[in-house]
This record gives sequence, C-alpha cells and structure tokens, in this order.
Amino acid sequence: MEGTVDGFRYGLVTPVAAFVMACLGGALGLRCIVRTLLSSESWKPGWLALGAASIGCGIWTMHFIAMIGFQVVETRIRYDVGLTVLSLAVAVVVVGIGVFIVGYRGAGTLNLSFAGVITGLGVAAMHYLGMAALHLNGTIHYDPVVVALSVVIAVVAATAALWAAVTVRGFLTSLGASLIMGVAVTGMHYTGMSAVSVHVHGRTGGSWAGDSPTSLLLPMLVGPAIFLLLAGVVIMFDPLLVLGDGDWNRSPASAAVAASRSGRLFEHPEKQSSPDDEAPRVVQARAPQDPRWAVPRGPRR
Repeated sequence: MEGTVDGFRYGLVTPVAAFVMACLGGALGLRCIVRTLLSSESWKPGWLALGAASIGCGIWTMHFIAMIGFQVVETRIRYDVGLTVLSLAVAVVVVGIGVFIVGYRGAGTLNLSFAGVITGLGVAAMHYLGMAALHLNGTIHYDPVVVALSVVIAVVAATAALWAAVTVRGFLTSLGASLIMGVAVTGMHYTGMSAVSVHVHGRTGGSWAGDSPTSLLLPMLVGPAIFLLLAGVVIMFDPLLVLGDGDWNRSPASAAVAASRSGRLFEHPEKQSSPDDEAPRVVQARAPQDPRWAVPRGPRR
C-alpha cells in the first residue's frame, strides 16, 4: 500500500531552521574561499579546508534538520548511523574538491563552472546518501525526472554562489552569495523530497521497530553545529575579513601610494618628507632690514 508522506511534520519550523543552517555554512565557507583569493600570505590549505568543512557541515546539518520534519504516517523511521556519518564525510570531501579548485586555480569562468558542478554534485550526493540511511517498513521510490531536476538546481545555484562570492566584493554581496547557497541546498532538498513515494509493507502503524528520528539526529547534529559556531568565531576575529575589503580592493597605483605613505611613518624624522616638499616653492624677497642681508662695512676712519 502507498504510504502517506509528510515532509512538514512541525510546520515551517524545520524548513526555516534548515535554511538558516545552510546559509550559515555557505557564508562561512565562501568567506574562507574569498580570503585565500584576497591575501597571498594566508595559509591557503587551512582556510580552504575550513571553508569546505563549513559548507559540508552546513549542507549536512540542513538536510537532517529538515528530515526531523519528515514522516511516513503508516510506519516509524530509523536511520543507519554508519551511512549518516558517511554522508557527512562525502559532503565535506566532494565540496572540498570544488573549493580547492577555485582556491588554487583561480576564479576564471572555466574553473568556477567546474567547481560549481562538483560542489552541486556534492550537495546531491550528500542528500541521496542521507536518504539511503533512512529505513522504514516499506520501499522508497523516486521519480527520476524530479531527481534530475534537483541535481540541476544544486549545480546551478552552487555555481552562482561561487561566482558571486569571488567576483563581487562587499558585505551585502557576501550575504547574497550565502543566501544563494542556502537556496541551492534547501531547494535541492525539498525538490528531491518531492520525488519520494513510499510503498508500505502492510499496515503496521507504530509497531515496527524503529527509533524516533530525533533520538538519533538531534545528538548527531550537536557536533556539526558546534563546529560551525567555532568556525564563525575564527572567521569573525580574522583581521582581513573583519575589516572588509579595504586595501586589497584598491588599484595597484593607489595601493602603492598608500604603502609608500605608510612607510614614511617609520623613517628617521630628518628623512621624512612632507607635502610641502613636493609642492612648488615660492622664493620671497627678504626685507633689507634682515641682519643677514647687511653689507659688511670697513672700519671707520
């Protein structure tokens, strides 16, 4: 018999919370990518790894927060712990490949497109591997057309988020890129969930052995949530990201002038130049009464 699938058991609570977590992970990850592109002196592998882990944890946390609101009325649901943890690892690794492509090969059109495809596929892989961890007294079926549409949404939105993050500067743009990434993850998730149908093996109600989704998912969500919090603290207290786009967005000429001016502050006082040194000097005639203009006179006779 066909099961009654409900993805909004708690109303808008789980979709909104899931979207917020996806945006948070995307914002942290994209800022890490931008930092490596803006500063050549940064420890690139570390920042890119932090960015990949942030995006991956945001994707994973979003998915399973949304799944807390998922139920099949005729049967209980449980999750395979091994596949659930594996889905997190896959999300971080696959997204990390796309992040490292942008970080090391630059933000060209081809690199962004390739990285966006891989990042979008990472989102999709995490989703469907997480769905494979779901067990119930029945069989899950997917509409292949809707599944393909969900993957396309993930790829397009992930590519757009990477492009916005690395090509346009400013806080509002970074915020917009994170919102796009949030839309990519949540849009892909709920599009993919609309492809789900369940054939229940007999009417068993709540008697089929299975833990409550919250009994497993809530404890597992604590770790990634704490990681995102710590990553946010690291990024917030990084001087380059806190101060915004400042000096690194200046033109080379203006940056050189700023550097030369700042360097003069450390020169010896006698060697420092002032704006007056560069301005044309006007020679003024000195008054005759100035003692230095006095003509020496010989002894009086």
